[in-house]
Amino acid sequence: MTEKATYAQSPWKLDDLFKSFDDPAIEETYKKVDALVAQFESYREQLKADIKESDFLKILKDFEIVNKLGIKIGGFAQLSFAGDTQAQEAQIAVARFKQFSADMSNRTIFFTLWWKALDDKNAKRLMTASGDYRYWLQQMRNFKDYTLSEPEEKIINIKDVTGSAALSMLYDSITNRYTFKVEVDGEEKDLTRGEVMALVHTADPDVRAKAYQELYKVYGDDGPILGQIYQALVRDWRNENISLRGFKKPISVRNLVNDIPDSVVDMLLDITRKNSGIFQRFFALKARLLGMEKLRRYDIYAPLSKSDKTYSFNEAAEITFDAFTEFDANFSNLAQRVLKDDHLDSEVRKGKMSGAFCATITPDLTPWVLLNYQGKPGDIATMAHELGHAVHSMMAEEHTYFTQHACLPLAETASTFGEMVLLDRLMQLEKDESVKRDILFRQMNDAFATILRQIYFAMFERKAHEMILNDASIDEISDAYLENLREEFGDSVELSDEFRWEWVSIPHIYQVPFYVYAYAFGQLLVFSLYKQYKAEGEAFKPRFMKILAAGGSVAPVELLADAGIDVNKAEFWQGGFDVIEEMVSRLEEISK
Repeated sequence: MTEKATYAQSPWKLDDLFKSFDDPAIEETYKKVDALVAQFESYREQLKADIKESDFLKILKDFEIVNKLGIKIGGFAQLSFAGDTQAQEAQIAVARFKQFSADMSNRTIFFTLWWKALDDKNAKRLMTASGDYRYWLQQMRNFKDYTLSEPEEKIINIKDVTGSAALSMLYDSITNRYTFKVEVDGEEKDLTRGEVMALVHTADPDVRAKAYQELYKVYGDDGPILGQIYQALVRDWRNENISLRGFKKPISVRNLVNDIPDSVVDMLLDITRKNSGIFQRFFALKARLLGMEKLRRYDIYAPLSKSDKTYSFNEAAEITFDAFTEFDANFSNLAQRVLKDDHLDSEVRKGKMSGAFCATITPDLTPWVLLNYQGKPGDIATMAHELGHAVHSMMAEEHTYFTQHACLPLAETASTFGEMVLLDRLMQLEKDESVKRDILFRQMNDAFATILRQIYFAMFERKAHEMILNDASIDEISDAYLENLREEFGDSVELSDEFRWEWVSIPHIYQVPFYVYAYAFGQLLVFSLYKQYKAEGEAFKPRFMKILAAGGSVAPVELLADAGIDVNKAEFWQGGFDVIEEMVSRLEEISK
């Protein structure tokens, strides 16, 4: 009989990349990449319109080898920095790699520029012979009209190292060193951001208020500095993408990266705005059940029961893997591989990056997952979400380095689906009806956080980019953010003034502008897919697994169309909101 595995919290191991910063293999790899790039530069003379398909494929494979080897160095530096953002050797390693990467990119940029400029007939001929590289090559050509000359592209690469990349790292270094003083049970404690966010889910309304007040006091104290960093990043984004490259709108850059038409994203934002009343209904219901006339913004994530139920890390892992197994054994086995390979960092430590993420380095390596696990029910959902990301990557690990990663909107498919199967499992296990009701309410909390909240972030980004172009002050941007919140919540939630600083606490708007709508896209997509799963059972799985296994090797709109989903139709997006409306109606019915 096989002994059941037990799981304990621990930092991750990066040995599959390098042993330590003193590992001589790091310097050897730097030298090897440099030599391979020198070899790649010799291909410049071969890049003619009539190049043979076999020679072109050889160039592609060598380009992949260079990128896979280089990203191992970058991955080690970035993951080390995430584990301890205050470690100087990690900070230096990240900065060194970014400079090296920019230099290497400049030496190989001739290839991507030649490819974008190639005539359509020969491009089609070469793509037909390129196998799994095909969509990556097509995606590059999508940027043909926004590409500059080789000298200009090289200047931008170098500029970014000490410009936008340096500003983003500075933001991380400043905000990840914050500690927050909150009084809990009569004792003042120094907490990390993750620990403070756990308090906003507690049953005590005073603790929730104190947690939020302290959170945005600390961010607000640095608001003028963090706001300046954001202003600089927005101007950099506009200078490069609007002024130089010729994109029509700041958000269009991200849309093209995602290969999602502007019209589809605009539709998603507009339909979400029209459906905000569904969430406002939910907040009114929650206020009534909490015995309040109106929710305060502090109370959005308040539990309805007084239960302080927690789960040990081992319990959380077992429940997650059991939920995944119930859906599909391979889905669960792949998730377990992350823990077996010691690629999970779940501890809460000062200096460690807050939040959670999954990092896929190369197709042949198990992804790394970062959590800040504290035992709350929401922490299990985060575990299922990030392990879902890892499963998605591993399902697509047969693809090339360039085609393994799904675009951002589809990258949320397996992760959000993983949360849904976890929810079903928790409902099966739970006997206490009040806790069950809390689970359903938490599902709506999550729907709010991943749909309405993220879409209003995206709408704020659009507004902020426009305001900064017109020389808006940081106070004016904060006022605009508060007005954005007022529209989001309507009359259903009471807002206090400190939330005007919430925007400077959102890392995504600094590091990956307009990333945030991907969450809403993914959540609404998964609602549609999960509804199909419940209706079809086993017959649904091949279609779903095909989406995951495709990774980033197929255009997203085409991939979804093959699964019977047309994102160009408003009815599809409204269908997702109809599912949410049904959830609210169900909660209203059981709460009479």
